[in-house]
Amino acid sequence: MNSPSDHTAQRRLAAVLAADVVGYSDLMFRDEEGTLSRLRDLRRQVIEPRIKSHHGRLVKTIGDGFLIEFASPVDAVRCAVELQEAVASPQGKADAKPLQLRVGINLGDIMVEDDGDIFGDGVNVAARLQKMALPGGICLSGKVYEEVKGKLSYAFEDRGEQRFKNIGQPIRVFCLLEGMDTMQRSPERRPSGSHPEGPSIAVLPFVNISKEPEQEYFADGIVEDIIAALSRFKSFFVIARNSTFAYKGRSISVEQIGRELGVRYVLEGSVRRSGPRIRITAQLVDASTGMHLWAEHYDGVVEDVFDLQDQITASVVGSIQPSIRTAEIERARRKRPENLDAYDLVMRALPYVWALEYEANKEAARLLDKALLLDPGYTLAMALAAWCRGQRVVYNWSKNLQEDKRETLRQAQAAAALAYEDPFILTVLGAALTITREFQRATSMLERALSLDPNSAWAWNRSGWLHNYQDDPEVAIEHFERSLRLSPFDPMAFNCEIGIGCAHFIARRYDLAAQWQEKALTSKPRTAWIHRTLAPAYALAGDLDKARESVDELVKSYPGIRLADIVQALAFSMEAMSRFAEGLRQAGLPE
Repeated sequence: MNSPSDHTAQRRLAAVLAADVVGYSDLMFRDEEGTLSRLRDLRRQVIEPRIKSHHGRLVKTIGDGFLIEFASPVDAVRCAVELQEAVASPQGKADAKPLQLRVGINLGDIMVEDDGDIFGDGVNVAARLQKMALPGGICLSGKVYEEVKGKLSYAFEDRGEQRFKNIGQPIRVFCLLEGMDTMQRSPERRPSGSHPEGPSIAVLPFVNISKEPEQEYFADGIVEDIIAALSRFKSFFVIARNSTFAYKGRSISVEQIGRELGVRYVLEGSVRRSGPRIRITAQLVDASTGMHLWAEHYDGVVEDVFDLQDQITASVVGSIQPSIRTAEIERARRKRPENLDAYDLVMRALPYVWALEYEANKEAARLLDKALLLDPGYTLAMALAAWCRGQRVVYNWSKNLQEDKRETLRQAQAAAALAYEDPFILTVLGAALTITREFQRATSMLERALSLDPNSAWAWNRSGWLHNYQDDPEVAIEHFERSLRLSPFDPMAFNCEIGIGCAHFIARRYDLAAQWQEKALTSKPRTAWIHRTLAPAYALAGDLDKARESVDELVKSYPGIRLADIVQALAFSMEAMSRFAEGLRQAGLPE
């Protein structure tokens, strides 16, 4: 929009609320008339009455979005919360999925045209905050937060300073009602015992057994770090610190806390100091059954207390993710087939996705296709489906290599467009870009994923492979080892071992290359594609008998496979690939 000249506009301080309807284009594509009717009803029955009751002014509507001006930031936030809660309630047809909004609120200087339209940085920041908000969520600037803190009984999450396009200064951002995945409401605003779709967790304050005040701060710091790190997982619903710290010093059962906060999982722990040494314990509990899913203890010394805090956070978060994932898979398996929804289907698909075996890949694709029929906009299902298709390319299962490459990238990009702040989705896109050999873009995606979640074992795994493909084996080994430290029992751990083996091959350490890949094959004996890189390692290490046996095993699972097929599937550099090819020739694989 072109700005009018200054003499036609008046300046004033105002709270600006910007909102839009999530997935508007997709809704219009599926049912244009129905969507337009629902939006008209939404404006007339929900938006306009609540704006009026909170003394706001509807400035304008723009397609699926609208802009509102308030004199009071408190009124703006109250209105936003009521709008989100009203919109989330079923409206219209009983089978229609509730609409969702993203909302951004800023307090700033605005300019007002004669016709009532508004513009300026105060408006621009609100629009940027709205784009940052998750579906069902609200993001507000630090200026708004300073005006409403202590006046409203909501649990806000501090997201720190954020930089936005065309906004000169960084903006401090606070969020609440983070809908869908990481909704963060205070307990009194959520029905007791309600569960969001997907895994939900509360991290309780760790108990200070030492009774020394400095250990109290240390324990609280660890909990805050863990909450912040878990909040990066967009597939987790994480209760905000303000809510869990309300239980500090109270003796309440995990089952009761689970009911009150509406979560499936609770992490609890303790801190004990003895002289210069500190011991931290942590355990993950299924709140519905009281069963312990995972437990660990960590020892360190007072002098290294901050390093210890970082190590514990990384280790706990790295262990929690696969533990919860395993529990969720089991939960989905216990459900009757007729009761499965899209989330359950994805959980059932996960073990098959990570198996990296041909038959498992087909079953994963079948389950994910069913999930996407139920929910075409389910970004996790989209990303996993893209990765399943990518596996066909990488592991020589594809019947149409070029089509599978195109579809892998298309589906991964579509998921990332809908979930651009989800580190897992970005990691899938990074993996897809390595398949199409767009290494610069892949690097950008993986770096972004790791900045959002530095404890993502899979992102470190994919970064390791990317460095292998770019002839950087020493960094590749570091990244694979970091992935293994973060999640040593992860189903993808064997893939890290293969990656380390390939890194040693690239560095011409053929004996080590063979040893690491043998270790992976022992863990996953049915993954015959390992022989594509194991056989040349044997050959160039001088053990042609083992190399020929390895190729024989490869051909059993891939009848008719040729050297050209493997060269086309793998993404190593020309120099490294020429050595892999030479080793396969020596081992007897036909051209």
